[in-house]
Amino acid sequence: QVQLVESGGGSVQAGGSLRLSCTAPGFTSNSCGMHWYRQAEGKEREWVSWINTAGRSSTVDSVKGRFTISKDKAEDTVYLQMSSLKPEDTAMYSCKISGCGGSWRDGVYWGQGIQVTVSS
Repeated sequence: QVQLVESGGGSVQAGGSLRLSCTAPGFTSNSCGMHWYRQAEGKEREWVSWINTAGRSSTVDSVKGRFTISKDKAEDTVYLQMSSLKPEDTAMYSCKISGCGGSWRDGVYWGQGIQVTVSS
């Protein structure tokens, strides 16, 4: 069973920082890509960033320079470092695994989501 466990959310004032983590045992061995999405209340879900086990990554323009995605292969964990946070970054953030090989091929797996609230 594929499990994604997110942590690191919470409340912060504008200009502050948070680091989100998504741990998925098997992420590295199955050569997956991991995405972060966010959904603000009343809005559609938005893709934020992606990284694969080879280290390739991509980030939406609206957060470039403020959000950085990285991974720890040994821990099967992907991090989303969020800096210079703005109230408009307030959302439920979720991680998703897809594009895997091995026994996870063709699967799409989501974490439970974690709330980030940025106050002005």
